[in-house]
Amino acid sequence: MASLRDIKTRINTTKKTSQITKAMQLVSASKFSRAELNAKAFVPYMEKMQDVVASIAAGSKDIKHPMLVSRPVKKTGYLVITADRGLAGAYNSNVLRLVYNTIKERHKSEDEYAIIVLGRVGRDFFVNRGMNVVYDMVGVPDHPSFTDIRSIANKTVNLYIDGTFDELHMYYTHYVSAIEHEVTEKQLLPLTDVAPANKLTSYEYEPSAEEILDVLLPQYAESLIFGAILDSKASEHSSRMTAMKNATDNALELIDTLTLSYNRARQASITQEITEIVSGASALE
Repeated sequence: MASLRDIKTRINTTKKTSQITKAMQLVSASKFSRAELNAKAFVPYMEKMQDVVASIAAGSKDIKHPMLVSRPVKKTGYLVITADRGLAGAYNSNVLRLVYNTIKERHKSEDEYAIIVLGRVGRDFFVNRGMNVVYDMVGVPDHPSFTDIRSIANKTVNLYIDGTFDELHMYYTHYVSAIEHEVTEKQLLPLTDVAPANKLTSYEYEPSAEEILDVLLPQYAESLIFGAILDSKASEHSSRMTAMKNATDNALELIDTLTLSYNRARQASITQEITEIVSGASALE
């Protein structure tokens, strides 16, 4: 049985741990509130952008824009969105497991795929396994603006346009609620299934549809990436908040158990001391 000093040390250590996890929970809760608002506020803009693109594409069926037309797939691109830090439950591992298994099933060599990864956890995961990472980005703020992620969004779209890969799939964690998240796989390019988010609206535009799509389609694809990042950030902070709450609850439960063990051990020690005193006194009589 552990000594009183050992039990007391474990109690103090666990209390300090619970204080840290509680602080991290409160920080994540604060970040989550703002991240959730950012993700929801971006939805109306994304829906309107989708309506405009769908309207122009539907009204100009003779247009064969490279971003709207499928081509023979010689190389596949994977855009993976993870976090820079851990301690977020299964947030990172669920996405990475899906991407890793998908690549192993679909491709036999590194020449058949290219990975673009956002987040230190994802970058380290793929690099440590010797997988083909062509571009990565770390240090994305907890509440990013489009300027913060413009480089990776622009780079990703340009790699498709210049033919580095022939299709692009995006993997991220979709935010459903504070306790529910879904790992999502979405074909980002080519944009073969652009459909209006709401009832199709008729738009008048100039100059030609081709010139508008040349500007609008890359912006639309970049907006899809930005929306997925905002979605992932809300899921990340929610997952970390939940994980830290569970860690705090487990620490408090362990403290109660250790305190009970400490009191029992202390009581046994006192009883033994009293017994020894009584026995010594009896021996002197």
